[in-house]
Amino acid sequence: MTKEQVQEITNNPKYQELISKRGKFAWTLTIIMLVVYYAFILFIAFSPETLGAKISPDAMMTVGIPVGISIIVFAFALTGFYVQRANGEFDGLLNDLKNDLEKGIK
Repeated sequence: MTKEQVQEITNNPKYQELISKRGKFAWTLTIIMLVVYYAFILFIAFSPETLGAKISPDAMMTVGIPVGISIIVFAFALTGFYVQRANGEFDGLLNDLKNDLEKGIK
């Protein structure tokens, strides 16, 4: 790929839109996940008795186990949400960009 082709791609408004939207979305999901993880860690640090409490008096499982599993499921859900948007909106923008570039080449 030549420098002119790279410059043409980076100057294309659809490329700029794709990079902007994808970056904002990825950082938003990253921040959400970090907040969830750090809140869990802070909860463990400052209130371990809460997560260590048994679900019921005769149960072996503590509150921390379903909370931990919920965090893992939440991470998978965010990943699925990202994939859904990437396959929909972001791929559409990428295909529009490819079409524009092919029209410019021909």
